[in-house]
This record gives sequence, C-alpha cells and structure tokens, in this order.
Amino acid sequence: MWFKNLQVYRLQDPFTTTPENLAARLQDDAFSGCRKMDMVSAGWAPPLGRHGEHLVHAANGYIMVCLRREEKLIPAGVVKQLLDDKVADIEAAESREIYRREKMRMKEEIIVDLLPRALTRISNQFAYIDTRNSLLIVDSASPGKAELLVSQLRNSLGRLPATPLQSDKSLSGYMTRWLDGGQLPAGFELGDDCELKHPQPDGGVVTCKHQDLGAAEVRNHIKGGKRAVKLAMRWTDRLSFMLHEDLSIKRLRFEDVVQDAEQETEADDPASRFDLDFTIMVLELAAFLPQLVEAVGGAAKTDDGREEAQPISPAVVREAEPEPA
Repeated sequence: MWFKNLQVYRLQDPFTTTPENLAARLQDDAFSGCRKMDMVSAGWAPPLGRHGEHLVHAANGYIMVCLRREEKLIPAGVVKQLLDDKVADIEAAESREIYRREKMRMKEEIIVDLLPRALTRISNQFAYIDTRNSLLIVDSASPGKAELLVSQLRNSLGRLPATPLQSDKSLSGYMTRWLDGGQLPAGFELGDDCELKHPQPDGGVVTCKHQDLGAAEVRNHIKGGKRAVKLAMRWTDRLSFMLHEDLSIKRLRFEDVVQDAEQETEADDPASRFDLDFTIMVLELAAFLPQLVEAVGGAAKTDDGREEAQPISPAVVREAEPEPA
C-alpha cells in the first residue's frame, strides 16, 4: 500500500463530498471485469482488496480510492503469425496478392476471434484525496496513467477541476544549482543518482548512478551546459526519492524510522494494518510535500491567480495524528 511514486494534483475547489457520498458515486462505476468481447475494462475496487468491501477508505480527512484495470493479453507476435499464415493461404488458393487494406481487416478479424479466449492481466492503481489541503495524490510513475485515474474519478463525480502541481520557477534550475554547490533547503540532502541533459537536442545526456554528486566530474558537466532533470534526494531521515523536473516523484521510499513506527503499533487484522499504514503514510507526505514545494520556490499560479499549492499547516498535521495506543 505504501506509495512508490507521486503524481500530485491541485484540486481547484475544496473537496466537500463525504466519503459515504463518494462511495455511492463510485459504485455506479465499480469494477466488473472484461466481458467476452472487451479488450479492456476499468472500474473502482475496494482499496483493501479481498479484505474489504467498501470502495473508499477514509481517515482524518484523507480518502483513498483504487482503480482496477483488466486488459486482454493478445501478443502482437501471435497476431502477426496468424495473419501471415492466413494471407499465405489465400494468396496460394486464389492466386492473388493481398493488399494493405484487406490485411488490416483480416488482422481485426483475428483479434476479434482471439478476444474471448485471451488471458487477462489485472492491475490496481491507488490514489488519495487530501480534503484538508485540496490535493489529489496518485501512486503512478507515469503522468499518462495517473491522468486515466483522474479522468475516471472526474467521470464518476461529474466534475473535478484538477491540475498537475507545478513549481513557480524552473525546477531544473534549482536542481542544477544544488548540484553545483548551491545551498540545499533545510532538511534536504543529495542522494547519489542524477540525470543531466543539455538543452540542445544533440547536446547529450549523462546519467550518474551511485556516485558522489558533489564530485568535480558532475560540476564539469554542468559547466559544459548540462542541466539536472532528475535528482535523487533525501528528506530528513524519513524519505528518499527521485525528483523529476516536472515535480513528479519516483522511487519514493519511507525509511526505517517511519517503518519502525508502524511496527511499534499493534494491528491484529489486515484492515487495521492497512488503516495504520495509510495514516502513517499520508501524515508523512502531508509534512513533506509543503516543504518540497517551498524548496523549489513555491507553486505555479492557476489561471485565476491562486497558488496551486498552499502550505499545509503544521496544526492540521498535528490534529490528524493518531492518538497513542
């Protein structure tokens, strides 16, 4: 359940839908699986999986949802082989050449024939709504896949104005300055991976893995005109992550100090464990995200002049913390 990637969206309006009403809305688009002739099917599923039946999981103003997707697996190589065999048979039997348009039609017929017998793959994508700070946070490494969940949620609700969170200034510029010896924001440290890219199309890309990012070699690349587009970082002793120039976060890891807090609290059943993990995770991210946004110069303004990200009040975070057992 612990998120490994973050695509963060700013909700332009306060999210006032209650968890109960949201669950009712999602029920109309609940996951039902692929029908015989469907290539893909997507719908809402319980975040707790087989341990739950509710389509939302809510705690302290945070609401988690899960989009389940099933797709038929029809290997392109299988389709090509069947098509080649069919074309060869027809050309031999009828002494004529099969042209592109007819091949395309035959290919579609082959896929339709395979659909009812195809194996399927099921995947789950998680996201949660931070109603206190009007954020939607999707666990996805791909902006495109994150947008699929956002679009599905928008369809289920009828309306959901949401835009990807962006920094007000060049994030690549900040990351490049940090690598070039600039002072890091309080609480942040460099990791040991980065990717440097020259602005010119033919300028080249340099990937550094498990290296000292303060070394002269890295700075020489910067002096040569390359700029940081990915940067591994650590936040206090609690999180490590790869920051991308679009403000998305990959390779998110909750460090031992966070995991230890989970182990110290008793949770006897899967539902209680899920609720505990969820609460710890969202509180960590509620403390981390505003500091990250502040570190990169604040959030970009929306069309109406509002900031895309408002700082999360420490009082709000403290209020949401679970009481000691």
